[in-house]
Amino acid sequence: MTGELFPRERAEVAPGAVHVPDWLDPARQRELVAACREWARPPAGLRTVHLPGGGTMTARQVCLGWHWYPYGYARTVVDGDGAPVKPMPAWLAELGRTAVRVALPGGAAPAYDDGVPAAYDDSDPPAYDIALINFYGADARMGMHRDSDEQSAAPVVSLSLGDTCVFRFGTTASRGRPYTDIELRSGDLMVFGGPSRLAYHGVPKVYEGTAPPGLGLTGRLNITLRVSGLG
Repeated sequence: MTGELFPRERAEVAPGAVHVPDWLDPARQRELVAACREWARPPAGLRTVHLPGGGTMTARQVCLGWHWYPYGYARTVVDGDGAPVKPMPAWLAELGRTAVRVALPGGAAPAYDDGVPAAYDDSDPPAYDIALINFYGADARMGMHRDSDEQSAAPVVSLSLGDTCVFRFGTTASRGRPYTDIELRSGDLMVFGGPSRLAYHGVPKVYEGTAPPGLGLTGRLNITLRVSGLG
């Protein structure tokens, strides 16, 4: 958005959780939208995620590198067409590493406090080998959840494209309060690791029709990059 009274500034939402506004320039946003359209094509394309309790996610999803399903990872779309998951592009993996260096420069991320993955230094992030691309229509939402199916403490990298949303960032203790609501716009970067790596987070609202006019996208795309630790 242009002509704002106060420019949006980088902010630490919680220890290890950083919001970097306008990180992706318009050209890079268009490139990513075009790539998402190709990834969404079958086989192993955009799908509706069915939850074990019988519900469905309102945001549709496609995966790269490893296929996520509730609540694990596979090399094939086990809850869809059964096709092999599309590969994780090297350039997208490197974009994840660059995002961590920008958001958490030189920081040391402690291990999970439940003792599963080991600590590592954010100044040399490992290779990102998972991308979850979620497409949100105007009525789509994402409930409060933790990204806890990986065996790595590497930070989660989140890239926003298209419509603005409310991103709700909570604590590692529960889905409820306290939490912080952040406005994520097209091009924004959100990284959370260290003590916030297992924080609950969700998307309670998408603002329809707020995507940049030149992007050619109706709705919101979120590209979430993770390190599996699965070998």
